Formats: sequence, C-alpha cells, structure tokens
Amino acid sequence: MGIKVLSLSKNEDFKKILTGRRINNYYSTIFYKKISSKRYNILNISIVTKKKLGKAVQRNKIKRRLKNIVNNILKSVKINLKYSYLIIAKKNVLDSKYNDIKDTILKDFKKIL
Repeated sequence: MGIKVLSLSKNEDFKKILTGRRINNYYSTIFYKKISSKRYNILNISIVTKKKLGKAVQRNKIKRRLKNIVNNILKSVKINLKYSYLIIAKKNVLDSKYNDIKDTILKDFKKIL
C-alpha cells in the first residue's frame, strides 16, 4: 500500500505548523510539526509560494517543481509520517537547476528523520 499525499486545508493547521520547527536552505523553508488529529498513513504536505515571487505562471512553475521533487524524495527516502510539512519557496527556486534544488531538499528531509 502506497503513501497517500494530501495538502493541508485548514487555516488552523497552517498556524500550528508555523509554530513548529523549521529548516532553512537556499531554496526554501521547511516547517514541520506533529499534529494530533493527523492519521499516520497519510503524508500532509503543502507548498506555498508568495506573490512576491512573480506572476501566477512563475508561482505555478515553482509549485510543480517542488511537488515533483517531493514525489521523487518519497520514492527514495522514508519520510517521517508523524509530521505535517509546509514548504515555503524562495525566489532562488525559479532560476536554479532542478538537480541542485532536489539535492538540497533531500538533505533537509534526511535531517528531519
């Protein structure tokens, strides 16, 4: 049975995760925290891009890249399902190479284990 990936939907969940721990890197900030109402067979992960990063086309490109990276990481590394994750993208994601972003985010998810 595979891991089901869901996005956070409630405003309270976003606020709870923002009070949790975080890891900063050149491309993004990853917030993570245990949420008591979460089921442990589902991965809650959300990707946020600020309007400051560009118009909708550029923001959607950033989200697509990061979602694809997270899906690749799920296949290669066992992510801790006890946590809910929030990834906030930075401006550098748009101009950087895919493999550089992937390696950096992969290192960060390995730290969380």
